[in-house]
Amino acid sequence: MQFAKYISVIIASTVKFVAGPFSGAALGLKWFETAACTALGMMISVVIISYAGAVLQALLHRFRPRPTKRFTKRTRMAVRIWNRFGLAGIAFLTPLILTPVGGSVLAISFGVNRGKIILYMLISAILWAVVQTLALYQVPGLKGIFG
Repeated sequence: MQFAKYISVIIASTVKFVAGPFSGAALGLKWFETAACTALGMMISVVIISYAGAVLQALLHRFRPRPTKRFTKRTRMAVRIWNRFGLAGIAFLTPLILTPVGGSVLAISFGVNRGKIILYMLISAILWAVVQTLALYQVPGLKGIFG
């Protein structure tokens, strides 16, 4: 039964990073179990997107017409982050603002080496999983809300 709880946290954090700590707390996992499953969930997304990224980009270019407006607010912000902080900035912001999928796609779109993406995202995933999980588990009254 514990395995199902781990899988739930992993799946939740593959799509939205912050869902991992909330799921782990709701399921009554210990903080380090929650942090480990949350980081693992993000890394599953990053690895899948990193390896499938080239194929996905080719499909997008093939079936999607060329956009008439290339520079939107979103693309300007992405370029600004890239120019100021590089891959480290994207990896740092992925669990906070971007999703694991969004951060990976953004890094791939700037042509970063796959191994570098995975390393930087791993460091970011571990850091933010521990920080967010500990912060959530320290909220007074949390045990009363979730369990």
